[in-house]
Amino acid sequence: MSDSINVALRFALYLDLMLLFGLAAFGLYSLRGKERMSGAVLPFAPLLVSTAVLGGLLSLAAMACMAWAMSGVSEWTELRPHVEMMVAETDVGLTWTVRMAALLLAGVAATLSHRWPTASLGLVALGGAVALATLAWAGHGAMDEGARRNWHFITDFLHLWAAGGWVGALAAFALLLRQAENRLAVLARTLTGFESAGTVFVVVISVTGVINYLFIVGPRVDGMLQSTYGQLLALKLILFMAMLVFAALNRFQLSPLLEQARRTGEHHVAVNALRRSMVLEFCVVVIILGLVAWLGTLSPGMD
Repeated sequence: MSDSINVALRFALYLDLMLLFGLAAFGLYSLRGKERMSGAVLPFAPLLVSTAVLGGLLSLAAMACMAWAMSGVSEWTELRPHVEMMVAETDVGLTWTVRMAALLLAGVAATLSHRWPTASLGLVALGGAVALATLAWAGHGAMDEGARRNWHFITDFLHLWAAGGWVGALAAFALLLRQAENRLAVLARTLTGFESAGTVFVVVISVTGVINYLFIVGPRVDGMLQSTYGQLLALKLILFMAMLVFAALNRFQLSPLLEQARRTGEHHVAVNALRRSMVLEFCVVVIILGLVAWLGTLSPGMD
């Protein structure tokens, strides 16, 4: 049961922190001027504040569950000294403290959206990036030492940030598509403008994914499918390829169709097609994050 709770909390943290960072980043690279103000195009303030608060609550729960699993105590009332010890005396506790501070910064900054929209999104993106990066200490990189550990962490950071950028963009497009009739021009422009950012995200995710595989498994593939880790990793790669197919469909067929339909005024078919595509792509993302959360608890040779 504790393993299932651990995986569920890891999954929820991945999704939450990627949304926090990715939505704020989307506002910076896709929207312009007053469009970045909460409510002008997207409801940034309530979305980002609630995401930051949820991230803090999930982090509290994750720390409590980790201390419970490591201490072996049978009662939650006996857990407090173990939590205090972990927070004060371990690397995991230090990164947890940094995450909580980053989430506090992001939550406070999100409330300033109406007064300083660009600065607000910038601070939220910074806090979200730091909070997201702390998840690397719960992965395989924490088991390395020396320079290898540092390079593994750097690769993890880039992988997490690129994935967060993609997840946040998908969420932003899903929200824009809910009000497509009122935001059609912005939707068409941001879809077209996402081409460059999306390409960067895909390249970074792909390259860092390969490097992470080499760090964790090494330059071999023989026997991988005989372990649970290898089977889950293979499924993750298949789903990632499916995401690339959806992205290509959006880029080369649905986005041009929307732009053409916007000029003629008959945009309902194009919008509905984009909605279906985005829903399917986001579902694939959620499954991939679930697999990532599970993979982080396994070793490559574990049955």
